[in-house]
Amino acid sequence: MKIQIKRIYEPIGDNDGQRILIDRLWPRGIKKETLALTFWAKGIAPSNELRKWYSHDPEKWNEFKAKYFAELDKNPDGLNELRKHLKGNTVTFVFSSKELKLNNAYALQEYIETRLP
Repeated sequence: MKIQIKRIYEPIGDNDGQRILIDRLWPRGIKKETLALTFWAKGIAPSNELRKWYSHDPEKWNEFKAKYFAELDKNPDGLNELRKHLKGNTVTFVFSSKELKLNNAYALQEYIETRLP
């Protein structure tokens, strides 16, 4: 399985495969029917407290990942629900943050690739 990451505002691609929104909040200005989502994984997105604390501060990136991974470790039901949608050759995590690299999509990709069998 290959995990791709895309900002929600980018055009849908023919090679996106399963499209999974991984934000807790619905992206501004986007209609649900235009996204071609397979699943909205809001249950495994960072908690509101963690999201607000992090505020996309690059100096907090490593600590954010550690705290987010701890939240994921305590959420087996959410991870099991996500696993159901991680089938196929390609999965695209979509997110709405303006921060293109230090965001929960990349953190979740790392978590899946290093911690999930």
